[in-house]
Amino acid sequence: MSTHLPPAAEARLTFTVTDADTAAAVGSGDLDVLGTPRLLAWCEAATCAALADHLDPASTSVGTRVALEHRAASAVGAAVEVHASLVHVDGRLARFSVAAEHRVGDGAPVLIGTGEVTRVVVDRERFLARLP
Repeated sequence: MSTHLPPAAEARLTFTVTDADTAAAVGSGDLDVLGTPRLLAWCEAATCAALADHLDPASTSVGTRVALEHRAASAVGAAVEVHASLVHVDGRLARFSVAAEHRVGDGAPVLIGTGEVTRVVVDRERFLARLP
């Protein structure tokens, strides 16, 4: 397993909030606004994208720790940009700062979420072989 994680690894992904992404749809509430579990999934997707070009084909990463503050609601149809930036590497451990924002009309971006996601690089086959 060969991995080189540069300190500047980052990714930006943009998602559009759909009915399937709402709190009501994902079971985290009853409102038709972006659900926190979906925001978390998008943050993790950004961390995976940031690592994608730096892992050999035999390796992948798994999430091990998350801290996320969902600060503002996003309506169905909102475009949400998620940014993940690698802030700490310790061997196979990679810790990311994540932030998400949306725009309302031509206004300034609104910060809707911030947090930290920790991932660990693993050998795919060995990881799966440990499953019961």
